[in-house]
Amino acid sequence: MPALPADPLPDAALYATPANPIPEGTRVGFLLDHAKRRVRTAVFPHAAKPAKGTVLVLTGRNEAIEKYFETARDLNRRGFVAIALDWRGQGGSDRLLKNPQRGHVGSFSDYIEDFDLVFETIALPDTPAPYYVLAHSTGALVALLAAPRYTNQIRRMVLLSPLLEISGFSFAHRGIHRLSHAVAGIGLGRIYLGGGPRKPGMPRFEQNPLTSDPARFERNAELLQTFPQLALGGPTASWVRAACRAIDAANEPAFMSSVRIPTMFVAAGADRIVSTAATERYAPRLRAGALVTIDGARHEIPQEADRYREQMWAAFDAFVPGSDSGF
Repeated sequence: MPALPADPLPDAALYATPANPIPEGTRVGFLLDHAKRRVRTAVFPHAAKPAKGTVLVLTGRNEAIEKYFETARDLNRRGFVAIALDWRGQGGSDRLLKNPQRGHVGSFSDYIEDFDLVFETIALPDTPAPYYVLAHSTGALVALLAAPRYTNQIRRMVLLSPLLEISGFSFAHRGIHRLSHAVAGIGLGRIYLGGGPRKPGMPRFEQNPLTSDPARFERNAELLQTFPQLALGGPTASWVRAACRAIDAANEPAFMSSVRIPTMFVAAGADRIVSTAATERYAPRLRAGALVTIDGARHEIPQEADRYREQMWAAFDAFVPGSDSGF
């Protein structure tokens, strides 16, 4: 890997709406990956000193740092510095295809490289230990895959609605894998598979599978309506194939035995995006795995109604040493 920049490149920006202001003191910048693509990062510092540590916030597919301003404030209030990033190909990071709507990646190892870049360039030199991970959906799968190499550096992980089995298709994981492999294998890896371009206009709350909270749903919808450059459409065949391969790798017994970081899995009981049952099967198989299922919660637990978010944070506070809500 080429030498990394000493500091994030300064020409990055974060985007705010009246309902979603940027937390005070936030630092934003770009890092360069090995191909000189820009990966957008943000550091949310805790005002009090000393901080209790640093939490790396790993977002899901088609999410941007801005969606986690509230989560960052919650972590800051608990005494932690928070670091967030946009995975390559989404949010404010450089896109991988000429059509910026297509959610694309060749391999989840590329996302692990993004995580490594942020950890080595920002977390280790600039933010206080100990280090923790709070990750959602695709980000949770990336954290899990990266875990063996971070056994002695990351103390604990909290994985929300992890992508351990894709829902929303009319056939099972093996069929999804075969279909995506066949489509990508004949050179059509850049076409949509499971969705298409983002639909214009404001989405309807009544039909959404992500959150039962209308205010947070409207806040996030307004963000993407105001700044559509942050949004993606559906995933490509290559992305789906990469996700299936990553899921299979995470389920290998040899891999599972290599995960030694204590990990709390928080599943959403009403999830229609990823399989709650897959998470409930997976967590007890890890030597240091724990599980909480939040009945009634939809997929995006950090964006959920307060009654569900409070359960998420109670699990976090009980699992992460020194965490305190500050209320």
